[in-house]
Amino acid sequence: MTFKQITLSDKKEIEACLRGNDYRICDFCFANLWAWRNKFNTHFSIIHETLFLRFEDEHACLFYLMPVGKMPLRKALDCIRKDTEEQGSSLRLKGITEKMWDEIQKVMPEAFSYQRDRNNDEYLYRSEKLRLLNGKKLQSKRNHINRFKAEHPDWYYAPIQTTEDCNECLSLLEDWEREHSPDGQIFLSRHDFVAAKNMLENFDELNLKGGLIRANGKLVAFTLGEPITSDTFCVHVEKAADINGAYAIINQQFIEHEAAEFTYINREEDMGLENLRKAKLSYYPDMMLQEGCLTIKS
Repeated sequence: MTFKQITLSDKKEIEACLRGNDYRICDFCFANLWAWRNKFNTHFSIIHETLFLRFEDEHACLFYLMPVGKMPLRKALDCIRKDTEEQGSSLRLKGITEKMWDEIQKVMPEAFSYQRDRNNDEYLYRSEKLRLLNGKKLQSKRNHINRFKAEHPDWYYAPIQTTEDCNECLSLLEDWEREHSPDGQIFLSRHDFVAAKNMLENFDELNLKGGLIRANGKLVAFTLGEPITSDTFCVHVEKAADINGAYAIINQQFIEHEAAEFTYINREEDMGLENLRKAKLSYYPDMMLQEGCLTIKS
């Protein structure tokens, strides 16, 4: 296989391979793959309408994602094994959900060791839940939204549509990063910041959906996302000013206006960050995509 780094011009070809998969994981969104390509040194190869993705973790260890496409899975895994031999590495797969693990075991039983990776589990919610926020468990979310509306009667939601919208969101992103950086500077090396910046600067080319909230004539929150499968939409970025209820209202309004037709909303992983995990759990996920790492047995 010949691997190369992902560019914007590869979008159509990569998405053709991803189309029709039902794994629902955020790694199978083109915008995510492209925006994080430098962090993970992500490369891809396409053979017989099958997508192979190769990347490095924080320790520069080589990993692969589940191959996706028309090639039989056993043959695709053999292709990966040959590539690892050429790279002088071991066959390691990451981001493997329970569904993927079952499929791999059927074609290569007892070939891999499995290790759970809780920090990369992805949170899925029914879109109806995030739109309506019904029930006692989500009362606090409704309270935050009601307080926001009461304190900002001129608030409104709008889709991101123009370059000016993206530039305004980029300013909010930079302000947020500055306020949350200990030395008061923008951490250009912070990969989540860089990924969000990449998405805003290439919003149209990536064909993303975006939404924003304005109050008192100012932008106070925005979010970005895209479909993963026919029934699942993924939220990639969500940023808000330090205003009570700003996160709650952009979360609810974005789904209501841009993703109501999807059954599930994937809000990605928590990366093991305590505050992020607490925030995602506070919406009571309807499904967790449990992920793990596979290593070929010697």
